[in-house]
Amino acid sequence: MQMKNQNNFFMTILALVIISTGLLSFSTTNDMEGYDIGDVATDFKLKNVDGKMVSLADYSDAKGYIVIFSCNTCPYVVAYEDRMIELHNAYDKKGFPVIAINPNDPEVSPGDSFEKMQKRAREKNFPFAYVFDEKQEIFPQYGATRTPHVYLLEKTKEGNIVRYIGAIDDNFKDASAVKDRFLENAIDAILNKKKCQ
Repeated sequence: MQMKNQNNFFMTILALVIISTGLLSFSTTNDMEGYDIGDVATDFKLKNVDGKMVSLADYSDAKGYIVIFSCNTCPYVVAYEDRMIELHNAYDKKGFPVIAINPNDPEVSPGDSFEKMQKRAREKNFPFAYVFDEKQEIFPQYGATRTPHVYLLEKTKEGNIVRYIGAIDDNFKDASAVKDRFLENAIDAILNKKKCQ
């Protein structure tokens, strides 16, 4: 995707793969690199399913944030929705709320329109913010390439530091068969003032 001479060819192939799998439908950019561990994540202001604008700064008591690039239509997200709810319920009171961001283009994936987001949030009774990256400006900053794609941020004096990037756990198919809870381990490490693995 970064090779200039073959960019159009690869972008065409990538778009076909993305559309055919239905895993995600947000645009890609030539210079999308995103955050690395230790980077400071900039804030955003995106519309929540309740119509209000949401930013990281709104969570004044937060110790950090579980930012998950999500959507309505990806089967992997659907498999993780209950776990996302459980994560928010378990860690919001410890200072780490979930904020789900839908980066998908509804013209490519009509099931990911704002209205469908509102419907899904009602159906699942999401206790967390589910916001729309309507202009598709935030996911390239983060470097999100799939859904769900998790970024764990720690709120510090220096800013919101990226501490973990990756998956929620090691088994999307069966929550009861999970052996390694990557995200929870990283949050617990921060809470216990240990280095995230």
